[in-house]
Amino acid sequence: MLIQYGQALNAYFYDVFIAKFDFWLAFGLVAQLLFTARFLVQWISSERAGQSVVPMAFWFFSMGGGLMTLIYGLAKREPVIIIGQGLATLIYIRNIMLIIKNRGAASKTLDR
Repeated sequence: MLIQYGQALNAYFYDVFIAKFDFWLAFGLVAQLLFTARFLVQWISSERAGQSVVPMAFWFFSMGGGLMTLIYGLAKREPVIIIGQGLATLIYIRNIMLIIKNRGAASKTLDR
């Protein structure tokens, strides 16, 4: 019985990752890797600072990975991905806009 479960699991992973491998699967995997990289960037930055920080690179990885995942969702017609990443990408873009705005305001204050 355990052997049957193992064979079924092998067949499942073969079907999902090998038999169905195409451009969109590769694109989706790259999108997920890019999206995951944001957590590594945030973790490394926080460890270096000795406190929790969210560097600008976190938001760029979020936006890049989110946009790619949104494109993947659109291509695959996945409504859960489309809704989730569509809304999340707006938040990432807004955070980048706020950071840029505040950096500009901070530099103007320093120039006075």
